[in-house]
Amino acid sequence: MTQQIAFHARITGRVQGVAFRAWVQAEAEGRGLAGWVRNEADGAVTALIEGPPDAVREMLDALHQGPDRARVERVETVPTEPEGLKGFAIQR
Repeated sequence: MTQQIAFHARITGRVQGVAFRAWVQAEAEGRGLAGWVRNEADGAVTALIEGPPDAVREMLDALHQGPDRARVERVETVPTEPEGLKGFAIQR
């Protein structure tokens, strides 16, 4: 099995109400990544992204752009232990 890495990411800016979570899910699935994404009460979006190192790094870079209607101001990432998740979920 290939090495897996994982990161928690917190994205701030105009990231709610602009289809950000659906975009993250599609981008992550397209890269074969697992994890979840959810809105936070303070207006941020948080995500857990895990998978092969190169794909995870690409995804973390993509978070700085976001979908067309979003305006990403900041992406904070913290490495964490992979949980062996399958699939990528949008949490409520």
